[in-house]
Amino acid sequence: MSTNYLDRGAGRRLAYDVTGDGPLVVAVHGMGDLRSVYRFTVPALVDAGYRVATFDLRGHGDSSDGFDAYDDVAAAADALALIDHLGGGPAALVGNSLGAGAAVYAAAERPDTVAALALLGPVVRDPKLSAAARLSISLLLRKPWGPGAWAGYYKRYYPGNPPADLAAHQARIKESLRRGDHLASFRATAGTSHAPAEQRLPRVTAPALVVMGDKDPDWPDAVAEARWVAEAVRGELVLVPGAGHYPMAERPDLVNPALVTFLGKAFAGA
Repeated sequence: MSTNYLDRGAGRRLAYDVTGDGPLVVAVHGMGDLRSVYRFTVPALVDAGYRVATFDLRGHGDSSDGFDAYDDVAAAADALALIDHLGGGPAALVGNSLGAGAAVYAAAERPDTVAALALLGPVVRDPKLSAAARLSISLLLRKPWGPGAWAGYYKRYYPGNPPADLAAHQARIKESLRRGDHLASFRATAGTSHAPAEQRLPRVTAPALVVMGDKDPDWPDAVAEARWVAEAVRGELVLVPGAGHYPMAERPDLVNPALVTFLGKAFAGA
């Protein structure tokens, strides 16, 4: 796939790719990651008859630095802009981690545009972190060790069944963080609040699917968090045994069929 670019003004742009034909699905990755985290998801959705777009968040991968915001709200605006650029909705949003918060925000703000939400390893409210944990994260993302430290730390989010190409994906993340001001952009992203997404959970009307690994290290009780999110969006829940924060990459054999089935029902009812 060739890389395309979406102009976001003032010389800043977002990198995206799109493949397939059919109803549009836009996938949003989380902070410190790349659109290629969906490398096992996209082929399954294309084979199921969808047109799938993935994009790099601001200051990540092939996208530009220099934006004035890097939060859920900004990512939601970018996802909606990409939907509009690709012909408009209704479209489905797939979001992982911060990308799930962005998907929630977008669905609440533009219900006519978002036909369905699939929230994978969602972060739609602020985790309760100690001051020591926040300091550790801040120190982790400093030069010169930041890119390598994060790429190494990233592996802990795959506790059960890491994909065979995880080392190659980590290397791509490390290389990305060494470009331009990407490390500073990542720090800005990591320092944002998910409160805007949490506040809009009651306004979500689109059908929703929540997929959570039961070993997701972002939460002291991942199963309880998954149930809370599913109840908040009145959605279906799929728990992935042994998986961490990236269930779609750890267990695509379980996540892809659930996602295809959900999208089929959601688009049929749209």
